[in-house]
Amino acid sequence: MLLKNRVAIVTGGATGIGRGITLKFASEGCSVVVADIKDKEGQETSREASSKGSDSIFFRCDVTDFQQIQEMANFAMKRFGRIDILINNAGGVPGNQGLLKDITPELWDTVINLNLKSVFLCCKAVVPFMQIKGYGKIVNISSIGAVHPSVSVNHYHAAKAGVLGLTYNLAFELASQNITVNAILPGPVRTPFWDPVLKGVSDPESQFAMIARKEIPMQRLGAPEDIAGAALFLASDLSSYVTGQVVIVAGGQPLPVTD
Repeated sequence: MLLKNRVAIVTGGATGIGRGITLKFASEGCSVVVADIKDKEGQETSREASSKGSDSIFFRCDVTDFQQIQEMANFAMKRFGRIDILINNAGGVPGNQGLLKDITPELWDTVINLNLKSVFLCCKAVVPFMQIKGYGKIVNISSIGAVHPSVSVNHYHAAKAGVLGLTYNLAFELASQNITVNAILPGPVRTPFWDPVLKGVSDPESQFAMIARKEIPMQRLGAPEDIAGAALFLASDLSSYVTGQVVIVAGGQPLPVTD
């Protein structure tokens, strides 16, 4: 029970990596606010988390809207009296237009707002409550593509690189207040994130197998549980002297793939 009596907010917690983190935290005694815009999936995930013995609840929140984020943080404080952990996981790419020539200024802003500005907004709302308690764990989910892109997804990778810059600066700013800020760089993970990217692909399984074979030394895509394990370390007191760090969870990437 590494997170017994702790309270976490997990953005994008309804599905994929966020769901994996939510369930892992719940199994370690943590109460989780599952923040997402997916009502059905969010409620299902919170119910499953609660079945593990934690007091977890879904809160509908658009992480590009600061008013909704502030309401979420206020709700968590009213219900639990504290916020110990913030997992900034919400993000994604609407569609598969990632080349410079295809990205409109409007699409650029949409992706930056969802993947970078949201992290800033969530930290801005939650950190004051952590400062009151003199304790906090912030884990930002970036992407291996931010530093080692294997395909061109310029807006998304730029946003995720920005998350790293924000991680380093917040870690520096908050270190003396017993609030740690770290980041995880997942490699390819089998989640609904891929749905818009693979839209129109006739055989997704073959596509996943090809990605694993060509790009990942461990020869498999990651699972949400793989990221959840690293998040658990960074959100628990096992990492009490770790801040401003980046953990790559990518099956060996960016090491070269060998036969």
